[in-house]
Amino acid sequence: MTTASSTTSPAIVWLRDDLRIADNPALTAAVEHGGGVVVLYLLDEESEGIRALGGASRWWLHHSLAALAHDLGELGVPLTLRRGAAADVVPALVDEVGAGAVHWNRRYGLAAREVDAALKTALHDDGVDAHSHQGSLMFEPWTVQTGSGEPFKVFTPFWRACLSRPEPREPLPAPEQLTPLDEAPASDDLDSWQLLPTRPDWAAGLRDTWTPGEQAALDVLEEFATGHLADYGQRDVPSQEATSRLSPRLRWGEVSPFQVWHRMQGDLPAASREQAQGFLREVVWREFNHTVLFANPHLATKNYRPEFDDFPWEELPEADLERWRQGTTGIPLVDAGMRQLWTTGWMHNRVRMVTASFLVKNLLVDWRVGEQWFWDTLVDADEANNPANWQWTAGSGADAAPYFRVFNPELQASKFDGHRNYVREWVPEVDDESYPEPMVDLKRSRREALDAYETMRRTTA
Repeated sequence: MTTASSTTSPAIVWLRDDLRIADNPALTAAVEHGGGVVVLYLLDEESEGIRALGGASRWWLHHSLAALAHDLGELGVPLTLRRGAAADVVPALVDEVGAGAVHWNRRYGLAAREVDAALKTALHDDGVDAHSHQGSLMFEPWTVQTGSGEPFKVFTPFWRACLSRPEPREPLPAPEQLTPLDEAPASDDLDSWQLLPTRPDWAAGLRDTWTPGEQAALDVLEEFATGHLADYGQRDVPSQEATSRLSPRLRWGEVSPFQVWHRMQGDLPAASREQAQGFLREVVWREFNHTVLFANPHLATKNYRPEFDDFPWEELPEADLERWRQGTTGIPLVDAGMRQLWTTGWMHNRVRMVTASFLVKNLLVDWRVGEQWFWDTLVDADEANNPANWQWTAGSGADAAPYFRVFNPELQASKFDGHRNYVREWVPEVDDESYPEPMVDLKRSRREALDAYETMRRTTA
């Protein structure tokens, strides 16, 4: 059995969606344990109920792990990579290194919670300390509830309740050094996981757009705080550099919401200070979605509002569905958004709502079809945000947009892309004869959607 140079037993830090060193409570606790530290990332594709990652997420994970391994190496410890079910792999590693403690930051999906709870019990039964920590949400679901002790179903009162609570804790500093074991545990080779696309290699646009990793995330946060935050009032204009681009950083935990919150409260240019509260409201929307997921664990597969179980969705021919996926619908703003998504693994939030609305309301396709495509293609695909936001647009979710609110792509383009800068960037042939005719009439399809909604209401009345 390998032991640390210290007389204290080693501690394992099990990382999941928290691929950072600074403000990592689990890592801090492991350092405070006093022995050697083993930093584990486990690719768990076997535990029941854990959703398999989409292609864009796997690309991001590969590069974020590579960056993390480099950063940990600078502090003196390797990143240990293992693959398999957590219930098997973590106890085996505990025995292998003689660990006396295992630390991790909490997850909030039901399957993940069940895995963590069972593992904690098993470790405790074996005499191993197992501790979970608050590292991924500022306002955990059970801490922000209505006066009757129920989860919030509407965002605005949730936001107000968060503001009435004590200020989120200050971010924790990164450890100055980590104590390695005398002999590092065996680790998988990252390349052997085959997270990157090869045949074909469709990730050129992702490589051109993103640099995953903790330092890059902190740089993006700082650049936004001192720069584009001042323009946040223009965040609905997709051609403007007015959004943070922090969503994949938060999804993978390369930066924590605590770091974001306190940076927005820190030293900012005057124009940025005016926009900081509005931006934090959007950060807390992410936390609201996790609260919804906590109370509704099947959010990606079941309607939050059960009356939508009777909605008369249509089966779209595969060729027509592919037109939506590839951005050849003949609706310029929709096509621009879908092409941005395919190329970069990301889409402007206003355009996400437009493309989603077009699918579920103009084409009457079940929101779950679109949610799965975004899950596969977004670098920020999140088990709470992705389904919650799709259900919001469909009208079936918590705090949902009323069903009659159909995002007309032409009106949205006129309002937010009046000079067509965004459309022309992604659909350069938009004014050519080669550009296809619209696949549906927007006005007629809107009426058909509202008729379908009325049919559902009469069925469930």
